[in-house]
Amino acid sequence: MNYALINGIILDGTEEMEPLSGRVIFVRDGKIEKIAEKDASVTDYEVIDLQGQYIMPGLINMHVHLAGNGKPQKKQRDNTKLVRLIFSNPVSALAAYYLVKSYAQIELNSGVTTIRTVGGLRDLDTRVRDEIAAGKYSGPRILAANEGISVPHGHMAGSVAITAFSEKEALAHVDHLKEKNADLVKLMITGGVMDAKTKGAPGEMKMDPKMIKAVCDYAHSLGYITAAHVESSEGVRTALENGVDSIEHGAMPDEETIRLFQKRGAFLTSTLSPALPYALFDRSVSNASEVEQYNGNVVFEGCIACAKAALKNGIPVALGNDVGCPWVTQYDFWRELVYFTKYVGVSNRFALHTATLRNAQLAGIGNLTGSIEAGKSADLIVTKDNPLDDLKTLRSVQMVMARGRLLRHPKVKRKKIVDTYLDPFLG
Repeated sequence: MNYALINGIILDGTEEMEPLSGRVIFVRDGKIEKIAEKDASVTDYEVIDLQGQYIMPGLINMHVHLAGNGKPQKKQRDNTKLVRLIFSNPVSALAAYYLVKSYAQIELNSGVTTIRTVGGLRDLDTRVRDEIAAGKYSGPRILAANEGISVPHGHMAGSVAITAFSEKEALAHVDHLKEKNADLVKLMITGGVMDAKTKGAPGEMKMDPKMIKAVCDYAHSLGYITAAHVESSEGVRTALENGVDSIEHGAMPDEETIRLFQKRGAFLTSTLSPALPYALFDRSVSNASEVEQYNGNVVFEGCIACAKAALKNGIPVALGNDVGCPWVTQYDFWRELVYFTKYVGVSNRFALHTATLRNAQLAGIGNLTGSIEAGKSADLIVTKDNPLDDLKTLRSVQMVMARGRLLRHPKVKRKKIVDTYLDPFLG
């Protein structure tokens, strides 16, 4: 369908965006054809009257695990054993595919029109990506890493990352990603909050620097960028020294960290959502141990400080929310924008710009999406109120359009427990 979107207030996604009225957005063949004055002819277009609502680029979530639903957990589960069980027979393997597919559709219904996956089940992310791109069903644009690369006893080894026992095995996985036409390569360089067994030990180094360099060099030779799970200062330094392009999460920065970011030309993907519950919830709610709460706070404060230092020093910052971690659902990316303003101190405008055009640019697709301008993909969302005044209006989008495909009344089924315990941290 070709559409003429009238009577909307445009927020174009640029860093200096201001509400713009009196324009018509014309969509043809999945792209924004033009933006014209309000008296332009709309003949041969289906007219959609936005009735004074706000229209902006679809959100872009730069750190997603499509296999997770964000359900709060009372205790840690053995993810490696669970994944092995899932793929032990074709029935459960098929169920996993449908689950991943459904989670992608939830992302879209929540207003996220592009996702970057950074660790998934087998090759399901690229499979769903290709089926959405072929128009078999609706969903967001997906930039997929499939399984990440971990090491024995490393972060997510055997679940959403392979266990590489040698550089040869790690490089062989890069070849496999190439066969599946993956979009990036993900490494699990350090442990995470839940991996640490003692206080002060989150982000312990797991991957040998020689393996990091070998994977990055080989990935770069094939045209890939590399992203890395890192949650300690040592991990950030080692990742940047050995060729990583995007640091996922981050840690307490220092002068050397900043210098390496700048020298490498790398960017930071800030993710405040996953550590917040462990750091700030009462342990009777999070079900975290004293050690996990302590380490959660270390990571949370490190991520905040890293994002602040990056912005202060001109280092690009992307936004993701680590979907799949406990308390982080497939439909709540908007919370990450609120946390970015509350804890890092940016404006609502800058947060929205980061989650749209800036994320698109850092993902390498800024020429395709991320802003409202002629020639770009018609990836659009509509909200009742102005997110520049209150980002919480993104909680319930009124309309979603992805590559010109329209969802008029998108709905998501919210988890009451998540809203109950996370909403107090929005103010």
